[in-house]
Amino acid sequence: MLQTNFIRDNRDLTIAGLIKKHFKDATQAIDRILDLDKKRRDVQQELDDTLALSNNKAKEIGALLKAGQKAEAEAAKADTVALKERSKSLDEEHKTIEASLLDELVKLPNLPHESVPEGRTAEDNVTVMEKGVKPVLPANALPHWELIKKLGKNQAPIIDFELGNKISGAGFPVYKGKAARLQRAMIAFFLDEAGKAGYTEVQPPIVVNADSGFATGQLPDKEGQMYHDAADDLYLIPTAEVPVTNLYRDVIVAENELPVKNVAYTPCFRREAGSWGAHVRGLNRLHQFDKVEIVQINKPEDSYKALDEMVGHVKGLLEKLELPYRILRLCGGDMGFTSALTYDFEVWSAGQERWLECSSVSNFETYQANRLKLRYKTIEKKTQLLHTLNGSALALPRIVAALLENNQQADGTVKVPEVLVPYCGFDTIE
Repeated sequence: MLQTNFIRDNRDLTIAGLIKKHFKDATQAIDRILDLDKKRRDVQQELDDTLALSNNKAKEIGALLKAGQKAEAEAAKADTVALKERSKSLDEEHKTIEASLLDELVKLPNLPHESVPEGRTAEDNVTVMEKGVKPVLPANALPHWELIKKLGKNQAPIIDFELGNKISGAGFPVYKGKAARLQRAMIAFFLDEAGKAGYTEVQPPIVVNADSGFATGQLPDKEGQMYHDAADDLYLIPTAEVPVTNLYRDVIVAENELPVKNVAYTPCFRREAGSWGAHVRGLNRLHQFDKVEIVQINKPEDSYKALDEMVGHVKGLLEKLELPYRILRLCGGDMGFTSALTYDFEVWSAGQERWLECSSVSNFETYQANRLKLRYKTIEKKTQLLHTLNGSALALPRIVAALLENNQQADGTVKVPEVLVPYCGFDTIE
């Protein structure tokens, strides 16, 4: 959430940032906020003055009574009653204005970093780099949703979409045999690599309350995209970012404890309402999927160096998996609500002959920290908001799709990347 004092001191800069993110009616929204902010401060000043006058009257009453001036004391008491009533009215007015101000603030997305390119859609994103050789597949190569039907035993697909549909619905596949072991191997590999990079592993809940969803910016922006249990008002997590970052809600971190680096594996749940078409076939888009997430909390002056480090970590994973990939810097119109700068990673899917997004690595600057009330105490004993960052390292479904498609052999088998063989115990899927 943007800070009111920043908006007050940087009105034009804020409006320009919102326009870059294609936020509708940016000028009107900011002027409403500034008007409410002025009213709030004016009421607060009057309330402070009224309380001070009331305190002075109380002291005056004591002095008058001590001097035996009862009539004057009674008159002062009447003034005090009126002042208390006025204070109560002003306090209620202040709370009403604060609620209206918060309602306006939570509608604003984060401002984009100066390096974010102009643009409205994914076509306007900028390719930062591309690495790896796209494989030349045998003539009988297939996209993964067809390939999985030919892999496994007794004609049963190793990833069964029909069985998952029977149990739960579309977008909830069942992994069997070597596919299930491959999933487990990749999770262990990603967690081990994060551990080597200094991340502390945590195992958080996979349901969160509304306060947690608000703190990381999923609420009120994305409530329609999350599965919600109305009875207990709990949400299935769309990403481990939500519970892991909320470990530090209402926390003041000591400066010598920074940076905070956590990693977590969780299943993730997304309704993905309105998704259809060839681009979401098979593993390309699911309602439930597995993901390893890295999260950092850092000082503002160090956060973009940390972002580069996280980008480098994801690059390393893809290179060890021998997957061709590219990195995109997202434009203003294609960025997430809470992000100041996002890099998307895409892997080449040879069976589909298209790029598939497999990771986003983002810096949220103080946007989440302001909602979280996540701060650190400097050596000078001052408290300041921290920066939060996260990244997928990695999300499994599209990685599995690319591994299966890119490593097809002429005999119909699939070769397992060498780095995963010790984890899964086999080098080929027949």
